[in-house]
Amino acid sequence: MANYHINTIIDYDNIFQITSDKQGLEDKLGLNFVKEIREERLMSKAELARKAAVCPMTIERVEEGKNCRMETKRKIILALGFELSDKDRIFSED
Repeated sequence: MANYHINTIIDYDNIFQITSDKQGLEDKLGLNFVKEIREERLMSKAELARKAAVCPMTIERVEEGKNCRMETKRKIILALGFELSDKDRIFSED
């Protein structure tokens, strides 16, 4: 698996900038910003899982870019403190 370097800048207006040292990163299935946002907010995976009412393994899979149900995405968005209308800022594959 190729190593990608992702620089994510998160400000409090929720603006994201992505750069990559590999071409085609945008085509990676399941690209999302859950891990970056969680870490920016100093939350552990376990804490996010508790707030979202999902198991920590689900958070792990989502952060790896694996698919999840729409209901799970909704729970994660809200647990991170976002509005549902911000879903495209967190889950860019939709």
